[in-house]
Order: sequence, then C-alpha cells, then structure tokens
Amino acid sequence: MIARRALLALGAFGALDARAGALTARTLAFPRDHGSHPGLRTEWWYITGQARANGQPWGFQITFFRSRVDGTQGLRSAFAARQLIFAHAALTDVQGQRQLHDQCIARAGFGIAQALEGDCDIRLRDWSLQRQPTAAPGASRYEIRAQAEGFALALDCTSTQPVLLQGDAGLSRKGPDASQASYYYSQPQLAVTGTIALGERRMAVATGRAWLDHEWSEALMAPDAVGWDWIGMNLDDGAALTAFQLRRADGSALWAGGSWRRAGESRAQVFGPQAVRFTPLRHWRSPGSGALYPVAWQVDTPAGRFGVQALLDAQELDSRGSTGAIYWEGLSVLRDAAGHELGRGYLEMTGYAGVLRLG
Repeated sequence: MIARRALLALGAFGALDARAGALTARTLAFPRDHGSHPGLRTEWWYITGQARANGQPWGFQITFFRSRVDGTQGLRSAFAARQLIFAHAALTDVQGQRQLHDQCIARAGFGIAQALEGDCDIRLRDWSLQRQPTAAPGASRYEIRAQAEGFALALDCTSTQPVLLQGDAGLSRKGPDASQASYYYSQPQLAVTGTIALGERRMAVATGRAWLDHEWSEALMAPDAVGWDWIGMNLDDGAALTAFQLRRADGSALWAGGSWRRAGESRAQVFGPQAVRFTPLRHWRSPGSGALYPVAWQVDTPAGRFGVQALLDAQELDSRGSTGAIYWEGLSVLRDAAGHELGRGYLEMTGYAGVLRLG
C-alpha cells in the first residue's frame, strides 16, 4: 500500500498537476534552503560523481526523494503517510563494464526515514545524506553513507565553488506555463574523499569530483511532456555545464534550458529555452526494458557545441520498486567539437521506457 501511494504521489519523477499555482521568485536562503520543503509536493537531493579508487575509474550516484502525499495531509493518525522518502544509489564499474543499483522507500517518521527542514539532513534506514558547514567556497561538505546491495558508499563531497543558482536566481522554468517550474540550485566541482566498497573489497578514493542538484516543486512537468534529458558536467578546468530538455512523445523538445559557469566566476550564464538543442548520435537498446536510449549526443548551447558519450551503455536503472520508473542515468564524458575530452559528469534520460500509466 505504501509503494502504491508512493507511485501516486510522485507520478514518475514529478509528472504533477500542471494546474497548481506557479512558484514565485524569491531569494534562496542558506543553510535553510539546503533542507526539506515539505509544503511543496516533490523534492530531491541528487549527487553524482566520478572517482579513482584502486587505480580504476568509478561512477557513483545517490538520490534522495521526498514526496508529499496529498490525500493524508488532513489525517490525525501518527501512522498516516504524509511524506514518503525514497532513495536510489548506483555504482558504475567502468573497467568491469557493469553497474550495480539499489533502492529503498519508507514513510517519514518512526525513526526510519526523515528529511529535516533547516539544513540537509536526510536518513532512510541505514542510508543518509548530511551537510556539514565548512569555510570553503560553497560552505558545504556532504556526507554520503549507504550500505547497498552488493556495494557501499562512504563518501564526503566538499564544495570548492559558490552555490550555482539555476534559472532566474534559483527559479527554473520547466515548461511553457509559469506553473511548470522548480526551485533549483547546484553545487558542482565537489571534491570527493572516502571509500567505495564492491562486495567485500573496500577501496579508498584517490581523486574524485561530484555534482549536487537540489530541486523542489509543486508542478514540474507539462501534461504533454513524457520525460527529459539532462547533463551535469564538471569540466577539468573548473567550469560547470548544465543542459536539459523536456520531450514530447514524438521526441521533439517541449522546453530546454541550462547554464554555463566559468572557473573562478560566481555567476552563471543562463540558457534560454530556444538556445539549447540535443541531437542524438548513437543509440543503445536495453535488453531488460526494450527501451532505446541515445547514449551519445551532440548538445548545442550558447557556450558552444559539446559531445556527450556514455562510458558504459548499460546504465539503465529499474526503480519500479520505489518511484515506479525505469530510466537511464550514468557516467559520461564531455567533449568539445573537435572530440577532445573536457571533463566528465552524468547524463540522465527519462521517459524512454514508456509513459507511466497509473490505474
């Protein structure tokens, strides 16, 4: 019953009621806005990264979701599932050409799950994401702890740059209607330390870079959007590139956006919806879902033309046990127009395994 309520509440990563009122522009305040916003319907904290450990490259991802269950908000019972907490974690073994994935879900409360207000402090059983203040630019160290099926993450991701406000000072449009928007900021170029475990083998991270996205919304996607494509890329020179598009069923772009921030700068160049174009170059078909994913892209932005290529094609995540969605999310390389590697980051693609039908 909890799992079904989760699907109804989250609606496949935020395909929410577009008739809800539009979010208003406001100044994001930290550390308060690092924490949970339970008054809005859906929220996620998303950390992706690359690391070298045991002389090999690895990719890692952990995402915590909070979803408000509207139908229980007026109930007085302590057992009412007013907020649901989900989490996904994945480890990409680039050399071994495989990805491991795990997921969990619980209602908030009873010491099992929480997403606190005031600062980032999220727990779901023995998985957690906590922010500690630092004196470094960006003022944050994110502590990841997750004992997953077949692997474990015990990582600290420390900011090296100021917070990057996406969209209009943190208010990011996601569709043609003003109600289709989210509050959204990123912390790119996080320095990674700690350990990765694969089975019984625990490996210290020698070097690594990560990216955090924190996003919360009442109505994120337009009714005719079936999914999105998104990249968050840490460039080797310290720059940060974000680009995304929301797609219709025919594959055409309904809306697009993103940003570019040069190394050493605090403000980002924000991309308008007509200024970003994703062009697929190569596809991979999942043997599990049958979905056909573009695993190589040309991405045109006002900051230049880039190539994005998956380091491992088989990075599809089956999350039907929590959010109800199957999607692709994986470590990828960023190249310039001449094919030279500029950096690495994560590519996320949703809506290719079919639009979620809720009965």
